[in-house]
Amino acid sequence: MSPLYDVAVIGGGIVGLATAKALMERFRISLVLLEAEDRLAAHQTGNNSGVIHSGLYYRPESLKAHNCVEGRREMIRFCQERGIAHEICGKIVVATRENELPALAELERRGTANGVQGLKPLKAEEIKDYEPNAAGIRALWVPETGIVDYTQVSNAFAEVVRQAGGAIQLSSRVRGVRRIGGELVLETARGEQRCRNLINCGGLQCDRIARMCGVDPGLRIVPFRGEYYELVSERRGLVRNLIYPVPDPKFPFLGVHFTRMIGGGVEAGPNAVLAFKREGYTQWSFSLKDTLGTFSYGGFWRMAAKYWKTGAGEFYRSFSKRAFVKALQRLAPAIGLDDIRRGGAGVRAQAVERNGFLCDDFRIVEAEHMAHVLNAPSPAATASISIGRAIADIAARGFELKEN
Repeated sequence: MSPLYDVAVIGGGIVGLATAKALMERFRISLVLLEAEDRLAAHQTGNNSGVIHSGLYYRPESLKAHNCVEGRREMIRFCQERGIAHEICGKIVVATRENELPALAELERRGTANGVQGLKPLKAEEIKDYEPNAAGIRALWVPETGIVDYTQVSNAFAEVVRQAGGAIQLSSRVRGVRRIGGELVLETARGEQRCRNLINCGGLQCDRIARMCGVDPGLRIVPFRGEYYELVSERRGLVRNLIYPVPDPKFPFLGVHFTRMIGGGVEAGPNAVLAFKREGYTQWSFSLKDTLGTFSYGGFWRMAAKYWKTGAGEFYRSFSKRAFVKALQRLAPAIGLDDIRRGGAGVRAQAVERNGFLCDDFRIVEAEHMAHVLNAPSPAATASISIGRAIADIAARGFELKEN
C-alpha cells in the first residue's frame, strides 16, 4: 500500500511548485507533488515568454492585481537569493492609433492604483529615447517590468520542496480520484497515491481533474496556442527590451509584441489561435478528445459568437508570415519579412464559462479537503509565490494541518 500523504499537489508547473513550496515552508506535513510529464514546467511554464509583469493591466482590487504586485517583489527577491539570472529592464506600451489613447490612459490609471512605480507617459518624439525603432503617437514607459527564465525558477522551487522533505513524482498523470472514508485515492500512471487533502494545479487539465474529484468547475478549459517568431540574430538590435501594443480591453490577450529574452534573443508574438489539442504546440497538433470537448461545449460557441472576427484575424496571421510582419510593423516599422523566423509556441489554458465569458481573473474553488486552481493565466508565473501563499491560507482554514 502506498504511503498516506497529508497533501497531494497535482501539477508540476510553476503554480503547483510554488504551492508545494509554500505548504512545506508553513506546515509540518508530508507532501507529494504529481506531475504528468517526465520533467517539471513542461507546458505553460516552460513555454512562457519569461516576462516579470509589473501589475499594469489588472483591475484594481482583483486577485490578479494584488498577487502580481506582491508576487513580483517576491519573485525578484527569490531570484536574488538563489542567483537566478533576471533583469528589471522595463517596457514600453505604444499607442499607434487615436482610438487607443483612452485605453492607454486607463492602463496608467490602473498601474498607479496598483502601486506600480515610475510610470511615465511619453509623447511621440520621446518614444525613440527608449526604443529607437518603435513608432507611435503616445506611449507609456513601465520601468518595473523584467525578464527571467521561469523553468529555472520552477526547478529552484522544486529544490526547496525536496530539501524540506516533500516528494516529487514525475510521469504520474492522474487518471482518476476516489474517496474512501477520510482518504482520497489518486489513480496515476505509476500506481495509486493516497492523501488526506488535495490541491489541483493541473493547468490545461484542471477542469477534468476537478470533475474526477466530483467537483463541478462551472467552466471548461479551451486551449489557445500562442505562436511566436524570433528576430534573426543580426536584427536583434532593433529591440532594446520589450515593446507592447495597447491591448484590447475586451480580450484577455496582450496582442503581438516584442520581448527580449533573459537567455538571449528577441521573441515576436504571440498569435492567439484556438488549439485542437490541449498540449498541442504546432499548427497540425490534433486530439479528437480535446477537439470534441471544445466543440461540444456551449460556452465555446457563445464565446466564438462574440469574438469570431478577432479569431479569424489571429488564424490568418497564423498561416501568413506577411500578415504577422504587418502586425509587428505597427510597433516597429523597420521590421521586414527576412528579419524574423518561426520560433516556439505555448498553449494557454483559457477558462470559459457556460455563458461564453472568458475568465480573466484567478479562480480557486474550494471543496471538502480540496482546492482547485481553475484559472491561472498571465501573470500567474510572476505572481506564483503570492498565489502559493494564498493557497496555503486556504489549506490553513480547511485542511487541519499543523503549522511550523
